[in-house]
Amino acid sequence: MKILIVLGRRLLWSIPLLFVVSIITFALASLMPGDVASVILGTGATPEQRALITEQLGLDQPLWVQYTSWLGGALQGDLGSSVFSNESVAGMLSSRLPVTLSLAFLTLIACVLLGVLLGALSAIRGGALARILDATSLIAMSIPSFWFAAVMIIVFAVAIPLFPVSGYVPFADSPQLWFASLVLPVFCLATSSVAGLALQMRGQMVATFRSDFVKALRANGISPRSILYRHVLKNAAGPVVTLTGLLVVTLLGGTVFMEKVFGMAGLGTLAVNATARHDLPVIQGVVVYFTLVVIVVNLITDVAYAALNPKVVTS
Repeated sequence: MKILIVLGRRLLWSIPLLFVVSIITFALASLMPGDVASVILGTGATPEQRALITEQLGLDQPLWVQYTSWLGGALQGDLGSSVFSNESVAGMLSSRLPVTLSLAFLTLIACVLLGVLLGALSAIRGGALARILDATSLIAMSIPSFWFAAVMIIVFAVAIPLFPVSGYVPFADSPQLWFASLVLPVFCLATSSVAGLALQMRGQMVATFRSDFVKALRANGISPRSILYRHVLKNAAGPVVTLTGLLVVTLLGGTVFMEKVFGMAGLGTLAVNATARHDLPVIQGVVVYFTLVVIVVNLITDVAYAALNPKVVTS
């Protein structure tokens, strides 16, 4: 019952969050230098031609009128059309969403599995393994993403052609090629996040091992295996689950860069191109989709945390 209450509260907060994000995005996009008419017509267009295009697109109206018009359509499921291709924004986003979700969530799975495993092993064994984790984590979090991605492409796609240089293959076409097309971008995107998650996991486990209640369990003759699986891992899982929810936001931002580097036609690439061309309906649509993904992930995170620790009252 408490989990349902948590879920209901988060859903209610999601509505004003979407509203605020859409307003901020609309306002920031309108402040970008340049204008749509100049992008469409080029630098040689006359002021009269630019004014005509601006009027046809409704961009001569006050900003609040443009926003309310967009919002009215969005509430009915219509995100408008691209000012360049006249394609439905919803259709453009839906065709590119699988690319971004495949990249982001495959990376998330890799981060959680490797981060938790490495963190737990270093906390249990300590010594040299913990020092190696510290050193490699520092290196992983210090390497610039663009440099690391370039090196991976040169080594594993050009010098040793194990994986494709660029592009994305849909899962329905070939699961094997789908996985191969994601290996390098996932590896590049996950490296620093795995390091951070592993350090967090180890820190939580070490703190729990040193806590008074674990010392009391040992004094009462509880087996080390039982202490590890029934108490230490469970207590360490809560903060790691919360960090995983925050990690999704970071990964979504990282997909924008990785999609451009690896030539993947996802939401990130679409957002960059739309921003360069001042295609406001597309920009708004991408932000709304990203926000919805973050909201869903945060809902799952809150429910998972409440299930792990029912005593915690989530406000």
